[in-house]
Amino acid sequence: MSPTNAAPTPPVTAKIPTERTHHGDTFVDDYEWLREKESPQVVEHLKAENAYAEAVTEHQAPLRDAIFTEIKERTEETDLSVPARKRGWWYFARTAEGSQYAIHCRVAATDSGDPVADWTPPVIEAGVAINGEQVLLDGNAEAEGKPFFALGGLSVSEDGNLLAYAQDNAGDERFTLRIKDLRTGELFPDVIENVFYGLAFSPDATRVYYTVVDDSWRPHQIKAHVLGTDPATDTVIIQEDDPGMWMGFDLSQDRCELLIGIGNSEYSETRSLDLTDAAAEPRMLLSRAEHILHSMDPVVLDGARGYLITHDRDAPNNMVSLLPAAQVALPYAQQQWITIVGHDEAVKVEGTAVTATHLMLSVRKDTTERVQIMPLAGLGTPTQGEAVEPGFDEELYTCALANAELDSPLIRLTYTSDFTPPRVYDYALADGTLTLRKQTPVHGGYDPANYLATREWAVAADGARIPVTVMRRRELQPDSTNPVLVYGYGSYEASMDPAFSIARLSLLDRGVVFAVAHVRGGGEVGRSWYENGKKLAKKNTFTDFVRVTEHLIEAGWADPARIAALGGSAGGLLMGAVANLAPALYAGIVAQVPFVDALTSILDPELPLSALEWEEWGNPIEDSEVYAYMKSYSPYENITAVDYPKIAAVTSLNDTRVLYVEPAKWVARLREFSTGSEPIVMKIEMDGGHGGASGRYEGWKTRAWDYAFILDTLGATARI
Repeated sequence: MSPTNAAPTPPVTAKIPTERTHHGDTFVDDYEWLREKESPQVVEHLKAENAYAEAVTEHQAPLRDAIFTEIKERTEETDLSVPARKRGWWYFARTAEGSQYAIHCRVAATDSGDPVADWTPPVIEAGVAINGEQVLLDGNAEAEGKPFFALGGLSVSEDGNLLAYAQDNAGDERFTLRIKDLRTGELFPDVIENVFYGLAFSPDATRVYYTVVDDSWRPHQIKAHVLGTDPATDTVIIQEDDPGMWMGFDLSQDRCELLIGIGNSEYSETRSLDLTDAAAEPRMLLSRAEHILHSMDPVVLDGARGYLITHDRDAPNNMVSLLPAAQVALPYAQQQWITIVGHDEAVKVEGTAVTATHLMLSVRKDTTERVQIMPLAGLGTPTQGEAVEPGFDEELYTCALANAELDSPLIRLTYTSDFTPPRVYDYALADGTLTLRKQTPVHGGYDPANYLATREWAVAADGARIPVTVMRRRELQPDSTNPVLVYGYGSYEASMDPAFSIARLSLLDRGVVFAVAHVRGGGEVGRSWYENGKKLAKKNTFTDFVRVTEHLIEAGWADPARIAALGGSAGGLLMGAVANLAPALYAGIVAQVPFVDALTSILDPELPLSALEWEEWGNPIEDSEVYAYMKSYSPYENITAVDYPKIAAVTSLNDTRVLYVEPAKWVARLREFSTGSEPIVMKIEMDGGHGGASGRYEGWKTRAWDYAFILDTLGATARI
């Protein structure tokens, strides 16, 4: 590696020029050869990158160990989820100290005739098995001897006798589907490979439905497997050939209808499959030809079936309409949609769910996610009831619907904020009573009163007000002496909502101010916030992040010499872009599974998900303006001869969403051009996927590595 006591030297990356020409523009790429994943030369190079990263960060090992220990000591390792009822069983998951994965269990429910009592979860103790408890699937046993383990779905048949589950043992998110007889514990001989997320049984448990991806990792088929038959004979229920469309399905609340959604970020299509008829074919509910972005939920009102449509027709922030099932067969122009929830410029409707008596709305209000509840009685008529929103005592919080069974008098809500550990509530639909079922315990003397999260607003050059969440220990003052970590994402209309993190406490307890930049391209401020950060407005995402950083300096929160940036996936693209835009602003950058070679990837429709990305970034293959715009910001193409800060790219060999080659090429080119002396490293998980290595302890180690790198960079390694 290097002489004793000398600074580690990075691996030499060979330059093998290849040319890429589009719209009359030729780009010479010296590092495209790193894409050959099976090449021994590439594998050896990646191993050398790991060795270099380890050598550069070797002195951080004690800090990594300390952070890992802090996470472990604060975590309730032997824990369990609040049981959720489905039909005649209570389902829950256990974790045990020393075990990496959850154990999925159930226990029989009883019916007393009192609906509220019957839907009140049993009290189950962590680490204590109860009489009649049945283990459905032990993730630790499934993972034994395998380099990776993740579940892609669990589904129990309506009669409670069969379990369908899909597991991934490589990290590439291609799952193997198996069927287990819960009465005997025996596995069916049926084994189906290359299954994607999502599983559902037919009501009579004779068939299981699943999704299949094509070579570009796009879900393009929904299949039905008849139990006990050769998977090679499985029926293709529907196939989607448009490379720019994504497909998936949901079960109706009565579990008699499969709602098939096909779409992209701008418009969608919904079809319905009657699960009670084995010969049924998908029926069109709302075609993509209408160019309406929407989702649908079946509902029964006064004995008549209808569909609740959350849609953007003349409603950028969405509204909710009711389409009676009898009108589905009519031409679109003749259908009479009944307004249930009108459009509101200040509130974004994200979706709906129903029970037999109530409608639940997921909404985004004042930048954060909330739940609202309306009675079904009178819905769509002049007597329609008002939406009610459960009240909480914090300004910045996230409340989400976790479970709503059709016949239940209760719905399950989850609640969290930046310093409130996750809570589970049951909400009584009859009178609005909230009952706290669980708050996640945090050990190690955690006191939320020691911390504070506040909302600030940075102002962009064009006048846009950018939300900023500032988290810190309560005693810290804006005196321009604090180390700061700025986190951002800013794509796909994803919102960075308030959420508790045990790992983040290790940063805050070392005096770091943790700021979240809610930049354009996300969904925090409604649909327009997303629209103004995509395609030919994408650069707003990057300049917003820089502007937030400058705001933190101006407001006194940051020592200008001690600022780091963090982002992953599309947030990794953000990291690469700001490294080029403002390299002197940051002391260090951590880019997790970073999408830093975006133009190269999207120019190749054969690569995983590339065609699907056209609705997010534009299509640079056909549109020269999109090509030029993307080339002007894509991190890999815009590296120049400047002093780059300390940079760590963290990735995984088997990631199918952002291929390892992107950070590998980016790091090589950064080292080639950088005029500075700060190290630029890549750490690659050789057995991991988009989320890194599997298992909770491995996840904690990954987070400890990232945070130790940041803390070392900021000179904030000691607890205050």
